[in-house]
Amino acid sequence: MILPIIFYENSILRKKCENIDFSYSKKEIIQLITNMFETVNKANGLGLSAPQIGKNIKIFILNIPYDNNKNYEETFINAKIIKIFGKEFEFNEGCLSIPGINVPINRKSNVIIEYYNRNFKKKKKFFDGIYARVILHEYDHLNGKLLTDYVKDKKLIKKKFNYNHE
Repeated sequence: MILPIIFYENSILRKKCENIDFSYSKKEIIQLITNMFETVNKANGLGLSAPQIGKNIKIFILNIPYDNNKNYEETFINAKIIKIFGKEFEFNEGCLSIPGINVPINRKSNVIIEYYNRNFKKKKKFFDGIYARVILHEYDHLNGKLLTDYVKDKKLIKKKFNYNHE
């Protein structure tokens, strides 16, 4: 089921998310994950976090194209970043919760993250490049941070919002 995506003015996007304590049934979590993948596919996104669909829980997904119409799909439950490192590089990021806005953001190129996957197996993995960038973007959502927070020139954001809403 495709879920509605919450937009930037909704206060849930500014809240720090809670860990999933597994009082949720595994069936509920699997259904939520399935719905999140359907939603991100429909929206042509690279990732989606629970706050973006109105849930204040620590879960996000990656859905990154990599080879001949295949996607790297991964689920991150109760993720915890262990280390962010590497060369910092700028990239124009967009966000499904802020449609039509792309802004240059500097992020480090590597991340080590600990999480539970869709099968509830604990993982600790290294990611780099676009994978690291999307992980850091989605992880920000779990902490109430939006890509607009990285932009120093707030007039630029206001101008882009006004332009995209005319």
